[in-house]
Amino acid sequence: MSFEVQRSSVDARRLRRRAFSLVELIVVMVIIGLLASIVVFKTRSFLIVSKQNAARGEISRIVQALETFYSVHGRYPTNEEGLEILAQPSDEFPDGLLNKVPIDPWKRPYVYNNPGRKSAFEVICLGADGREGGTGADQDITSDDVEESSGAR
Repeated sequence: MSFEVQRSSVDARRLRRRAFSLVELIVVMVIIGLLASIVVFKTRSFLIVSKQNAARGEISRIVQALETFYSVHGRYPTNEEGLEILAQPSDEFPDGLLNKVPIDPWKRPYVYNNPGRKSAFEVICLGADGREGGTGADQDITSDDVEESSGAR
């Protein structure tokens, strides 16, 4: 019997050696948490930049539709008509100039001003905070900025 007792105690020691201690598990969990936070931080910045680029592309498309509206009607839409008129069917454009009334990547409508601050009109995306001004993710993107960077108008 003593052989069986010795054998079972040897097996128990082997099992204990294979398992991790609580301290080792906590250290590993802390390291994984730190790595995850770094990944989230880096990914968030890419997400913000991609939303801003999507807003610039959408504003560029809206500007093209506004220019087409001007070439047909000899005027830009009024503030009361807004961007909604670009999505409405007309005799000249049975499907409208835009498929639907555009919303920015933060799920808010674009702001349309006629006249604009620097040109005949202005289309504005108010950024992540939905308010004028701001930096980083909250930075406003305007049609004037988009057109200046592309060299048009």
